[in-house]
Amino acid sequence: MPGGRLTQGERQQIALGLADDLAYAEIARRLDRPTSTITREVMRNGGPAGYRADLAHHATERRAHRRKPAAPRGPQVSPSAHGRDPEAVSEYEESFTTLLMQSGLPRIASRVLTCLYTSDAGSLTASELVQRLQVSPASVSKAITLLEHQGLVLRERAEGRRERYVADNDVWYQSMIAAARSNLQLAETARQGVGVLGAGTPAAVRLENMARFVDFVAESITRAAEQARDILHTKAAPPPG
Repeated sequence: MPGGRLTQGERQQIALGLADDLAYAEIARRLDRPTSTITREVMRNGGPAGYRADLAHHATERRAHRRKPAAPRGPQVSPSAHGRDPEAVSEYEESFTTLLMQSGLPRIASRVLTCLYTSDAGSLTASELVQRLQVSPASVSKAITLLEHQGLVLRERAEGRRERYVADNDVWYQSMIAAARSNLQLAETARQGVGVLGAGTPAAVRLENMARFVDFVAESITRAAEQARDILHTKAAPPPG
């Protein structure tokens, strides 16, 4: 499997594949590249609808040119501290970020969440995130607000007046429960429409069916989240003496 940067010819093949509505995996197979490489390339350069081979190639060259003279700002934690391959870590983080973006999160929020999950500490301050991601404090603050609203991160008081942002073991449970509550609110709003539009009318029946479906999904999500938390967070009992 070839490594290194994508060539301009490969980018043109990616553009053709997207025009033919091929899946990323199929494009990757034809180019003998990892699917994550194709996914990251497309998401970095306009997404499936906006990808242009020439523009993507020039943008990559500009990014590479900017990175070469850049000196690291402040102390950097080496990802090879535990014998890790820095390139493999960077590749994985980029793939993880891309998948989060595909789920609907903005890029900076996705990068912040990736940082928290791939950090051994599992928590970082705003200044540490700014340093790691090389973005503005305002961008980090906006991303944290969004992630906290979705129940994906928690705030903890650190030394002094600083806060640490945490992705703990319970965060996905809280996120699922928040999604279930949102669905229940949607169902309630749909049922209000039944009374406004008149029970038995086509529009009211449509809203009632929507409310029943969303209710069922929300209840299923809640049950599954609670079962998963109970099972996965239960410590194994010690073996009998």
